[in-house]
Amino acid sequence: MEVKSATFVISNSDWRKCPSDNRPEYAFIGRSNVGKSSLINMLTNNKSLAKTSVRPGKTQLINHFLINHEWYLVDLPGYGYAKIAKTARAEWMKMIKDYFANREQLVSTFVLIDSRIPPQKIDLDFISYLGVNSIPLSIVFTKVDKLKQRETALNVNAFKKALAEEWEELPPIFITSSVSGTGRSKILNYIEQTNNSIKE
Repeated sequence: MEVKSATFVISNSDWRKCPSDNRPEYAFIGRSNVGKSSLINMLTNNKSLAKTSVRPGKTQLINHFLINHEWYLVDLPGYGYAKIAKTARAEWMKMIKDYFANREQLVSTFVLIDSRIPPQKIDLDFISYLGVNSIPLSIVFTKVDKLKQRETALNVNAFKKALAEEWEELPPIFITSSVSGTGRSKILNYIEQTNNSIKE
């Protein structure tokens, strides 16, 4: 897939205020500081589309970006650690879960995992939540340029092993780097193929 256009459409805190058309949506979510905004900017080839920050918790709303006038890329708030009040974190999680529970246009969710660290319970629990609620998902390992290939492989394989304890079949897995562009074509082609299958 070639990304010819990527346009910000709307930010809101309520799934009922999301775009009312029936274009397919692909959500991106991960722990705070996992590199989500950088990945979105890499995928869309637009360095300023999603706001990046060294401060965790920058994304606080449901953000819709229209890609090629055909589908929406949805940037969701991160889960896990962020220097915000517990009440705000609780509101974020309610907003996210309401979106997942009610958004019929959602085709798949890309869960971002930091490839530099061993499996984290918070990530495994969130993936389990999606599985229990029958929400289609893919796993995206980020920042693979930060470690040696062998170290990255060890962390990825450990995460797969942890998932295999609960999942009979693993979801699609992508290896990415926002710096080198690794994984960009595979994710975009996956979205294109999925969109084509919806049309058939």
